[in-house]
Order: sequence, then C-alpha cells, then structure tokens
Amino acid sequence: MLMKITFKLFATLQDYLPAEAKKTNAVGLEVADTTTVAQLIERFSLPQKLVHLVLIDGAFVPPAERAARTLREGETLAIWPPVAGG
Repeated sequence: MLMKITFKLFATLQDYLPAEAKKTNAVGLEVADTTTVAQLIERFSLPQKLVHLVLIDGAFVPPAERAARTLREGETLAIWPPVAGG
C-alpha cells in the first residue's frame, strides 16, 4: 500500500533532491508502507558519511535503527550532514 511522506534534505545534501525540490529542500513522496529510513537513504544515493542527523517528525533516529524503522503515513523524514560550526 502506498502512503505519502515528506522527505527533507539540508545543507550539502540538498543536491540529491530533484531540481524542483531544491528551493524548499523538501519533496513529497509516495512510498510503500514497508519503506524504511535506510531504503530511502539508498534510493536517493546519499553517501553514508554525509547522513549524520536523521529525524522523523523531530525525533532522532539512531544509525542502528534506520534499517528497521519503517515510515508511516504523513511523517517527515529530515536528514542533515555533519555540520562544522564556528
């Protein structure tokens, strides 16, 4: 069964979004209700070393849980690369 989610990429990861999504850094997707966080990361060919902070509706998803955590209807998956501050 298909469901709708929002997929957001920030900073340098925005380059992996379709061109029309780069202005808002978000894209609405229809995905199977069995889709995991790791599968979506793979689908967009995101380099693992750049997948640093992963949140679903603002809640952190640790690396060890990303392969098993399935997405649910209406959720927002947001991913940030490592960010250097100063």
